[in-house]
Amino acid sequence: MFPLFDFRDVQEKLSAQFRPWERSFQFWVRVADIYTGYKVLQLRVKFEKDVEKQETMWENQHEHAAEKIYAMCSEMGGFFLKVAQVIGKPDLAPAAWVKRLVTLCDQAPATPFDVVQRVVEKELHRSLGDVFETFDPDPLGSASIAQVHRARLKGDRDDVVVKVQHPGTEDLMMTDIRNLQAFALYMQKTDIKFDLYSVTKEIEKQIGYEFDFEREANAIERIRHFLYSNNKKSPVLVPQVMKNIVTRRVLVMEYIDGIPILNLGDEMAKRGIDASGRIALAAKQRILSSLTMAYGQMILKSGFFHADPHPGNILICKGSEVALLDYGQVKDLPDQLRLGYAKLVMDIADGDASRTAETFRELGIDTISNCENAQEELFKLAQVMFDTRLPPGKVLMQPFAEDSSIKKVGVQSFPEELFSILRTIQILRGLSVGLGINYSCSEQWRPIAEEALLLSGRLEGRKMKTTHKRGFLKRLFSRSS
Repeated sequence: MFPLFDFRDVQEKLSAQFRPWERSFQFWVRVADIYTGYKVLQLRVKFEKDVEKQETMWENQHEHAAEKIYAMCSEMGGFFLKVAQVIGKPDLAPAAWVKRLVTLCDQAPATPFDVVQRVVEKELHRSLGDVFETFDPDPLGSASIAQVHRARLKGDRDDVVVKVQHPGTEDLMMTDIRNLQAFALYMQKTDIKFDLYSVTKEIEKQIGYEFDFEREANAIERIRHFLYSNNKKSPVLVPQVMKNIVTRRVLVMEYIDGIPILNLGDEMAKRGIDASGRIALAAKQRILSSLTMAYGQMILKSGFFHADPHPGNILICKGSEVALLDYGQVKDLPDQLRLGYAKLVMDIADGDASRTAETFRELGIDTISNCENAQEELFKLAQVMFDTRLPPGKVLMQPFAEDSSIKKVGVQSFPEELFSILRTIQILRGLSVGLGINYSCSEQWRPIAEEALLLSGRLEGRKMKTTHKRGFLKRLFSRSS
């Protein structure tokens, strides 16, 4: 007797095989349309002498492109939601892009609850009712790789968060990344003098890690232990993992009550707090200070850090406390790179252009100069890449503008492992712009960089700044005693 032919099963398999091809076709059609629009405008602008009219033409193009980029990211979802998070930053992209893309944070389509239930039960080898007292079928949020549900474990009083991976997402996301890599190669050969391909290779590596929730659980525990043991009070809240309920596709952790940082303005308005007043400014400064301190310690002292501080991963809790969520993207820097970056932090904080050029070479950042004042422009480039402060009079940082340093000092090769630091700093700058506070993370991190280099015996040829020295020694001796 012949086995029954399951047409639906065959249909699903064929669909899965053709989906990457269909997705690639969509990507290239949409990207070519957006890219061509800008190249055509570059030609048209040359025939317009009026500067104001030129600016109007560019603004119109940005708005037109923003709609197309939004449509691509929202309709294709998955990896392109992450792309929207990177390019939709108020200090980097055109204002029209930011205004349109900022709403895409954590707005991936939710997986239906019956599918979520099947994934959880298959991963835990138990029914939902055996593990949880309650399980909210409506997700708290849905992102490109997973969605989270509020629940309560059997026999427990406190709520937990259950992170569940979207089925079938990994293969499609890898297809998207490879398409982006091909586009990056084209762009760095034609329009942008930066090693974009190495950046996309690092993205590929990091995204691959995000699909392993057991790795994420270990990362949460490691960072939590570091921050909580190195401070009387951790600068940020880190959720606790329920260790016995973790698999590659399901992660259960402590529920932290708070509001997304993007909703901070609305929350202040509800409470009658003037967003531009002293109370609001003090709260914003505390929030930014907490994040900056946490990242300075993680990057410079530990080398193991949370590498995805976009607004969707930051909650504001009572008393302006900051909670840092989602540890799928973490980076473990080798000591040589960590200490090399500590040197760069000090160089930038001290305004030392000569040392900055030297440290760039030590870190493996290969540059080529197209101008006379190469050292000065390289220092400006270092600030654009590795510091949060905006230049005087600027409300936006657009590194690829015609008058930017990257047009004068090309980056021929860029170590993949530095991309996570670069991305983290760019996102921190975006947050500072969003909060209306212009500050230098390098200046804030200088004492931590000094400490890291001193403890490693690599503070050669440098004098500790007296403004930091006393506090630093006090902290150092209090820990060693």
